[in-house]
Amino acid sequence: MTTDRLKRTPLHALHASLGAKLVPFGGYEMPVHYRDGIVAEHRAVRERVGVFDISHMGEFEVTGPDRNAFVQRVTCNNVAALAPGQAQYTALLTENGTFIDDCVVYRFSDRLMIVVNAANIAKDWEHLVERRPGANARLRDISDETGLLAVQGPGAETLLATLTTAGLGLIPYYHFVDGKVAGVECFISRTGYTGEDGFELYCRGSDLEKLWYALVGPGRAEPCGLGARDTLRLEAAYPLYGNDIDDMVTPLEAGLGWIVKLDKGAEFIGMAALKQQKVAGVKRKLVGFRVVQPRVVARPGYQVFAEGRQVDVVRSGTVPPTANYALGLTYLPVEQARPGARFEIDVRGKRAAAEVVKLPFVPHRTRRAPAPPPPPAA
Repeated sequence: MTTDRLKRTPLHALHASLGAKLVPFGGYEMPVHYRDGIVAEHRAVRERVGVFDISHMGEFEVTGPDRNAFVQRVTCNNVAALAPGQAQYTALLTENGTFIDDCVVYRFSDRLMIVVNAANIAKDWEHLVERRPGANARLRDISDETGLLAVQGPGAETLLATLTTAGLGLIPYYHFVDGKVAGVECFISRTGYTGEDGFELYCRGSDLEKLWYALVGPGRAEPCGLGARDTLRLEAAYPLYGNDIDDMVTPLEAGLGWIVKLDKGAEFIGMAALKQQKVAGVKRKLVGFRVVQPRVVARPGYQVFAEGRQVDVVRSGTVPPTANYALGLTYLPVEQARPGARFEIDVRGKRAAAEVVKLPFVPHRTRRAPAPPPPPAA
């Protein structure tokens, strides 16, 4: 895809002025890193606070009397469990129970909002529109008018507290409030994709630059790109659509069975297939691994072998800064998907030993979250 066909967030010129390396991602031209590089940005989030422009994400507004029932039918988690001011990690599924996309549902008093991955906006929109007939619900794609910044790291609450009167300390994980940040009307969501405490700030796209300048700068937050976002989410073992989950994988196989509410009292797309899979038992599971052989990195796409036969490929893999060893995610037959089990990865024609490890690779430090849900990737 050429850059003249790529969409841009309202902060594109600002990213370029900061020396960002801009790359195609999800149909957008996005910063992968700034002048100090991915490692520095990764450490800024783990140790202090960083800000990501994630305005490329998609947002769909759902209104009307049947809004809750409609979203209940097209997602696998239980929307009825949400009170206004709460959010929920969930998924849009095929009839086979595989992922169309993972997403987050926000419940307001008068509407719902579904946040989806940038690369899937058109596909997800079509999927929802095709299933709306018969429901008294209205859909609106508000992606282009919505700005979104992620403020992540142990210093996130302290930084935001200087810019808002909202009671940040009273916002639990996966909850949100309306408020002003640096004079900008936002809704402030205690969510993120890094494994650290933090917030995601939704605002009008026209207000995004004002919000960015209030957050980023000396003594405040570091600007961070998609490269650090990827290494952070991998250490936290949050799945990335297109790598770790896709339309060939079910939530039960991906270790996300907790977002599948088969007993929620409402039929949802993919429910029958998942019931059948649960009864039969999954044949494979997503696992985390470390590469045993020194100085070998398992890159996405490398073939994975167990007991002499290929069983999958590396879905995600790198040497992230905090863990500081070669690690990754792949699917293994269920009988081999246990911590300590050994398998092999084909690295440029040579087999390297790898070992299944317990996830996450780096402990989560999200607020009030013993089992934090991974939000959509990108």
